[in-house]
Formats: sequence, structure tokens, C-alpha cells
Amino acid sequence: MIKVIGVRFRNAGKIYYFDPAGRDIHTGDHVIVETARGIEYGYVVLGSREVPDDKVVQPLKSVIRMATREDEDVELKNHEKEREAFRICKEKIRKHGLQMKLIDAEYTFDNNKVLFYFTADGRIDFRELVKDLASVFKTRIELRQVGVRDETKIVGGIGICGRPLCCHSYLSEFIPVSIKMAKEQNLSLNPTKISGVCGRLMCCLKNEEETYEDLNSKLPNVGDYVTTDDGLKGEVHSVSVLRQLVKVIVITKDEKEIREYRVDQLKFKPRRRKDKGSVADAELKALEALEKKEGKSKLDDN
Repeated sequence: MIKVIGVRFRNAGKIYYFDPAGRDIHTGDHVIVETARGIEYGYVVLGSREVPDDKVVQPLKSVIRMATREDEDVELKNHEKEREAFRICKEKIRKHGLQMKLIDAEYTFDNNKVLFYFTADGRIDFRELVKDLASVFKTRIELRQVGVRDETKIVGGIGICGRPLCCHSYLSEFIPVSIKMAKEQNLSLNPTKISGVCGRLMCCLKNEEETYEDLNSKLPNVGDYVTTDDGLKGEVHSVSVLRQLVKVIVITKDEKEIREYRVDQLKFKPRRRKDKGSVADAELKALEALEKKEGKSKLDDN
């Protein structure tokens, strides 16, 4: 076990481990640390704690110092400079006629580098733009192309649920999301209805996946034949996943009737059958092929 703290440098950004160097550091503190980009000002989201050695990427760098009032002032000034840098960079992009969309500008804490994040449909030759920006800011310039998911995470927004986007508010990393998750939850397979602001499948499809997989494993498929506890046999008409209820078409007195049963009142094969010829599965395959073609299944759009 090794003692570490967890630090973030951006809103809902990835958590990085650092050695507290014997300090008693708590969640909510601000620290100055050394990263691959240089000296950075970070926010502690995980106070001092012990984690297994295999969870830490060595060598583990130590915290330089706790952030002071002067450090906080520098960070505020950097944010002001970032807004000005963003404005200047947009002007330079228009001047050079580049087909790229500027997303964000970021200064490192020590002002050793300015990073500009942008999106573009393809590769962009921005060498002249970098030279132009370097002559203005007199420091190192880095232009970083990001995908539409990363763009949405940086910019933020409101989802169809009416709440701030998960990726902008708390998700540290993007999780794999597939159209199969929507099918498992009996949602519409129309991509426009299950896609987020970024145009990719909504991250929240992952939230209830395990629950639905467990509940679905206890239910028969629509079209399966079951035996009820009152001695009748019939075909499954529909299922209520969350309530664990099944509607069955049974024949009583030479007439078909739909009755509702609890899943524990039925006998059926526990293994769920896949209807390869069903319309839903044909639609699913077509959507997955389209998703693969457009690169929607990829976590990183670059």
C-alpha cells in the first residue's frame, strides 16, 4: 500500500495521484504539483489515503507545496489571460483561413505554455498559425485537436433530462457505450433519441445496464412459451422488466386471453433466446453497422 492524494486540474477532469510528502492534505485543498506539462495548480478531490501499489503509475511525484493566496491570485490572472488568448487565437484562425473550431485556451500555472483545443473535420496544417501565436504570446504554443465528446465535456451544456451534462459535471473519463445497451433497456433504437448533445450515444445508457441485464436474465423473451402455476401454457405477449411481470396469451374455454403473472409463477427456460430473424435484431445490426462506419463506437474520436 502507498499513501497518495487525488488531484484534478480541470472541471470533471481525470484524477491524478501524487505523494502528499508527509502532509495531512484533505479534500477541497489546493496544491502546487509538478506534472509533465510543468508546475500546475490543482484541486484535491481525494484526501490522503492508502491505495494498492498496482493502482499507482511510478514514479509518483510529490506535492511541491500547499497553494498560497499568491498562488490563487496567479491562477485567477491566468484565467483572465486565457479569455484574451482565446479571442486572439480566433482572430488568427480567421486570418489564416483555417477550417477549425476553437474550443478552449489554457495557460499552464507557470505560464510556460499556452494550449489551444480545437475540433476539425480532418488534419489541419497549423504551422503558420503556431508561429503567429508564438510571436504574440512569447511562450510555447500547443494546438491540440479533440473529438466531439471532448468538445462537449469542455464546453458543457444541458442534457435532454434537464440537468448539466454528466461528462462536464462529474465523469472523469468516457465509458464504452453501445446500442446494445439501449436494446437491453427496451429503449428506442432511433439514434436521434438516444444520442446526447455531442451526437454520440448518451453516456447514461451505461448507468442502469447491469441492473437491466440482471432483471432481464430472470424474464422470458417475448414469443417464448411458458407454463403458468395454474397449469396453463401460453405465449409471452409482453414483459415489465422493472415490475418483473409477464403478460401471457393463454387459451381458456377455447378462447385466447391475456393474463398477467409474476415471474415466479412461470416455468420456462432460464436462458434467454435470441430471435435472429426478428425485425428488432435486424434493425440493431443495421444500426451497429452504421455506428461502426461513422466511428460512433470509439471512445476517442481522434
